[in-house]
Amino acid sequence: MAQGPRLALEDQINSSRHYMREMNRLGITSVIDAGGGGQNFSDDYQIIDRLHKEGLMTVRVAYNLFTQNPGKKKADFERWISIANPGQGDDFYQLNGAGEMLVFSAADFEDFTEPRPDLNPQMETELTEVIKLLAENKWPFRLHATYDESISRFLNVFETVNQEVPFGEMHWILDHAETISDRNIERVKALGGGIAIQHRMAFQGEYFTDLYGLDAASNTPPIKKIMAMDVPISGGTDGTRVASYNPWVGLYWLVSGKTVGGTTIYPEVNRLDRMDALRLYSTAAAWFSNQKGNKGAIVPGQLADLAVLSEDYFSVPEEAIKHLESVITIVDGKTVYASAEFSNLSPPPLPVSPDWSPVKYFGGYHNDTKTSFVSPPQSKQTIHSSYEQNLSLSSLSMPGSLSRFWGGLACACCY
Repeated sequence: MAQGPRLALEDQINSSRHYMREMNRLGITSVIDAGGGGQNFSDDYQIIDRLHKEGLMTVRVAYNLFTQNPGKKKADFERWISIANPGQGDDFYQLNGAGEMLVFSAADFEDFTEPRPDLNPQMETELTEVIKLLAENKWPFRLHATYDESISRFLNVFETVNQEVPFGEMHWILDHAETISDRNIERVKALGGGIAIQHRMAFQGEYFTDLYGLDAASNTPPIKKIMAMDVPISGGTDGTRVASYNPWVGLYWLVSGKTVGGTTIYPEVNRLDRMDALRLYSTAAAWFSNQKGNKGAIVPGQLADLAVLSEDYFSVPEEAIKHLESVITIVDGKTVYASAEFSNLSPPPLPVSPDWSPVKYFGGYHNDTKTSFVSPPQSKQTIHSSYEQNLSLSSLSMPGSLSRFWGGLACACCY
């Protein structure tokens, strides 16, 4: 992808708007950008800054700053700390903290067709100086952490720094944590951290099973154990390089225990019910963007974000979960996407540029209408009568009901 042509400024703006519209089509109102290589703050944030200033964002973004220079990782964060503060911005666009790459020597990137990588011996020294810097300045952080062996070493560093510079209420996060042990979950809890899981196993479950066996795969990541220990946990997609950006594939994976290839990797005891799975992609995610109590639920005082789905998530067959999308998505009280019986509320179609853009030919994820962004699709899907009936139930306004947490789906990782 890096070898492809670089889009002109206006095409980058247009492309970003199309991607947000695609997110809205899938019912997404908020994302967390966990950082990525190749974009340095603040030089490479010009497009999203402009969209924000012009009021053209239709997805709320909380972004993390990802170190860019292998030999100057501490210098990166020192510079950013001098010019920015976590939480700066507004409800549409704000700085969330550091990560998910803090030092390159701590990179335990997953490739489940290959053996686990061993981290460099200098990792502890390099990570310690960055974590101490972040803790001293009260910068929330997140760290890419796939394997329990790596996590043990990371936590050794965190515990040592915490003794000198207490983390306190500073939100810090481990991303992925597929093979985290019970003991290390306890250590995360003791330090006040959270764990953001993604549906990478939905795409790599067969590879993991071939390498480590089905028994190991059956509890990877150990979601129910994390929940039982009352550690903050949220669901995400790890879009767009590692996995699909479609959250409904993630929800299908959590509920069915299957990969996208149809292989069952989780026994029933390790699967989530639909309510718990949905919580991970809505209210639970707000803790990870330091916005708990501000979004993720349809209640007075929270942000006016919601989506009405093409079918009833709670009653459709499991296989249908993957194909859900929105028929109307509202962000900040404004309609940002609409189709089917709500088509008359749809915002104006976006132009497509450059002319060779795949959007022109293929539309979006699981979208049968190739030109869906050029002219809004006239879907024949309607909201099931069971969904309409459910909307009238008084239980929807009770604690734990759908109305308490539907507001914003969140992606935990983009790199």
